Amino acid sequence: MAKFCAQEVPALFAGAGDAAAREAFERENARAAAACAELATWFEAQRATAGERFALGPDLFAEMLRRTELVDAPLDELEARGRRDLERNVAALRAACAELAPGRSVEEAIALVRSRTTTADPVAAARAQLPDLERFLIAKDLVTIPGAERAEVAEAPPHKRWNFAYIEIPGPYERGVPSTYCISPPDPSWSEKERAEYLPFESDLLFTSVHEVWPGHFLQYLHSNRSRSPWARVFVGYAFAEGWAHYAEEMMWDQGLGRDDPAIHVGQLLNALLRNARYLSAIGLHARGMSVAESERLFVGSAFQDAGTARQQAARGTFDPGYLAYTLGKLLILDLREDWLAANPGPGALRAFHDRLLSYGGPPIPLVREELLGTQAARAR
Repeated sequence: MAKFCAQEVPALFAGAGDAAAREAFERENARAAAACAELATWFEAQRATAGERFALGPDLFAEMLRRTELVDAPLDELEARGRRDLERNVAALRAACAELAPGRSVEEAIALVRSRTTTADPVAAARAQLPDLERFLIAKDLVTIPGAERAEVAEAPPHKRWNFAYIEIPGPYERGVPSTYCISPPDPSWSEKERAEYLPFESDLLFTSVHEVWPGHFLQYLHSNRSRSPWARVFVGYAFAEGWAHYAEEMMWDQGLGRDDPAIHVGQLLNALLRNARYLSAIGLHARGMSVAESERLFVGSAFQDAGTARQQAARGTFDPGYLAYTLGKLLILDLREDWLAANPGPGALRAFHDRLLSYGGPPIPLVREELLGTQAARAR
């Protein structure tokens, strides 16, 4: 952040304002850079006494879920549900790998899929994917696209590279500001092998683009920014936003995206397993005494992730206990979809469900369940 303020921010405001405004800006920006550098120095000084004292504990973790997502199921029940979903995805991965590379191990089949890299420029590869994904949505009539806005694709700035990809979407009161789908290059401090492994392979990047843009976050915010409710336009919850985007990955595969290529399914499943490992790591790190090293091993051993991703994701779990929201939200949406479609069958039902769900903006999913079905119970299986 200090480098961002000192080296990149001045260029963003070059030529803006009069001389007095520029002088005031430069003075305050220098103060901001100095404050960030001071904070970085303070953090570095904590290494001598640092430990793994980050856990919320089971009571606070459960309270976080109750207050933020209105989910009050016992942690044992939530953990068991997450393990079942991981096992479901592992079984599907084994089947896809057997179809892709008969007679080879799962690890060998995954290595084959990962060898289909997007070259060293995932930004250009992602940019090329977006029009095809939009056309697929329209051809399958899966959901309404309520506006003419389209997302741009760019490399993530250095101060925001703590995750491989994310999207910056303007809020409901911004005008003329584009959405930007950002992709992070590998950390230059990693080994050459880890940097090479970190680059996305074709199907991994495909489902990342599904998650971030079509029909994931970007489309969801096209809906929420147009909601009739000011509250729905401004407040979108973690499990709704990430749950919808993660649900979209599985839904797009189920609807036929890349259905003729088992390598595409492997990519979708590896993304799902990444979120399964986040779910179980969040509970483990904050409510079960799991160490960061144990979380890393979970990402590698159970979710088949590379070492760089595992290190990045285990570290994220220490300061982002809510990152179980991807799988939590997906499971709540899948339950709600099953029950809503049972009560509302017929042609166009899936599109109608998606449009109804997205029309609420992004509240806790149990509230949407109450609105659509008359019950707030978030069913666990």
